[in-house]
Amino acid sequence: MNLHVKENSIATFPHSFGGEIYYPESDGEPMAETDIHAKLLFYLRNALEAFFAEREDVYITGNIMFYYVEGNPTEVTSPDVMICFGIPKGDRTSYKTWEESDVVPSVIIEIASRSTWEKDRIEKRALYESLGVKEYYIFNPQYTKSFPVFMAFRENASRLESIEIENGRIKSDVLGLELVDTGETLRLFNPHTGEFLKDFEELNEQIATDSLEIEQLKAKIQQLEQLLQNK
Repeated sequence: MNLHVKENSIATFPHSFGGEIYYPESDGEPMAETDIHAKLLFYLRNALEAFFAEREDVYITGNIMFYYVEGNPTEVTSPDVMICFGIPKGDRTSYKTWEESDVVPSVIIEIASRSTWEKDRIEKRALYESLGVKEYYIFNPQYTKSFPVFMAFRENASRLESIEIENGRIKSDVLGLELVDTGETLRLFNPHTGEFLKDFEELNEQIATDSLEIEQLKAKIQQLEQLLQNK
């Protein structure tokens, strides 16, 4: 039964060549439905990679073919964002649990749309629950009134149970971060620093700003030193 297949097109691929099972590395579908979705996906992955940059045992990816039953390439999904703990960083063309010490994502975030909402809420929730995902989040960046903007689920007794989101924000115990609906998009907030996470582009901009301020401060110090020497 292909209940868990993200796109039905995957079933059209041949499953073996010369007796070797074939696991497609793409489903032929676009990575994001709109620019809004694409920008949010980029931010979430980039910000999380920057946050966990010093940890070699955290793998962050998204829109990758995620196979969870060895020998059956029809059992596949492709989460928008997934965070795995206990495996090394590194580029992968697909994710197969049996090649990753049976590690499944601890946290999954799906960026919902009108066409994916029901599947994200029902089918994928059931799948992620069966796999042992610890936390599951669904966010609707287009703020469609026909379904909730933000939903959160947390593992409890082997079930992903819905948990209340207060004032548009919720703490992820696994990540140590808060997920915040700002009213415009979803952002990640670090309660230890009191700041939203920056992605690599924002971090580089901050570094450039800080560097400029440092150079300006050095120039002022040199001017003061020259004035003192001339007295």
